[in-house]
Amino acid sequence: MSKLKIGVIGTGSISTFHINGYKRNPDAELYAFCDIDEKRLKAAGEQHGVTRLYTDVKEMLAALPELDAVSVCTWNSAHAPCAIAALNAGKHVLCEKPMAMSADEACAMRDAAEKNGKLLMIGFVRRFGNDCRILRDFIESDYLGEIYYSKATYLRRCGNPGGWFGDKSRSGGGPLIDLGVHVIDLVRYLMGNPHPVSVYGATFRKLGNRKNIKGVIGYAAADKSSEDICDVEDLASAMIRFDNGAVLSVEASFSLNIKKDEGEIELFGTKAGAKLDPELELYSEINDYLADVKLAAPTALSFDGLFENEIDHFIECIGKGVKCISPAEDGVALMTILDAIYESARTGHEVVLGK
Repeated sequence: MSKLKIGVIGTGSISTFHINGYKRNPDAELYAFCDIDEKRLKAAGEQHGVTRLYTDVKEMLAALPELDAVSVCTWNSAHAPCAIAALNAGKHVLCEKPMAMSADEACAMRDAAEKNGKLLMIGFVRRFGNDCRILRDFIESDYLGEIYYSKATYLRRCGNPGGWFGDKSRSGGGPLIDLGVHVIDLVRYLMGNPHPVSVYGATFRKLGNRKNIKGVIGYAAADKSSEDICDVEDLASAMIRFDNGAVLSVEASFSLNIKKDEGEIELFGTKAGAKLDPELELYSEINDYLADVKLAAPTALSFDGLFENEIDHFIECIGKGVKCISPAEDGVALMTILDAIYESARTGHEVVLGK
């Protein structure tokens, strides 16, 4: 096939991973960049040799009818308007996670994709990891049996990125919508995408962005400044029940008084359990003895090649008709879960979800 012409909307930190993925793919051509920050836009263009530069999405889409697809790498509040504009202009879209600010926005995005007959893929990048591929192999061969309970954590001790991440009007929330979305989706994907039926959640705003802490090299947004506001949660926790009876416990934080950052998932099945931390370990019985199994195959480098794999899949879906493993419908389900957690935290009550 001829090279697909790709536009990147938003040239902040996360876009670098998309850009490098497209540059490595022989079937893609970086064709245009768009960003409301003209200085950052020009710098990205110079760095990557892209000369078609725009500060307005609609202007870019109108000027470049030959554009095949775009990556949406903006802050969260711009995901829906940018993606819908691109879909209505006849472009395929890869939208960074979280899909949107709410399930209603996510549904509007999905509907725009269906109306225009274009692919809307959501950037659930953990689905493209080596660890996920190997663990799915065990699950699909029934090594774990029925998975009835799971735990997922994505905890930072002092890791509020600042900038738009702490501004709820642009982010939609804090660590839950930024970090929790990764592990919630990964667990749900590994379990076969069961439908969520109820959620109980709690959020806390106690520590803020910890600007007072000295000597810590933290996580930094591209637009981080001394004037940043922080009105998002520090910590979120939730219990999610699915229609197959399985339950997921999740915790995510930007700021928490723990010894060190943590990020792991655990699955508990009737035949075996599994843990990613980041290497994969399995816990089962062998010859009537309890046994811990550690693979000889390397899984510690599970994050290597994640975005390249994701970009390659996006290009194959468009150019070769490969079925998308990260479709818009899964993004809608995730936004439904996130909405419910925030609503449960607000009211102090369980939220029951419909089909």
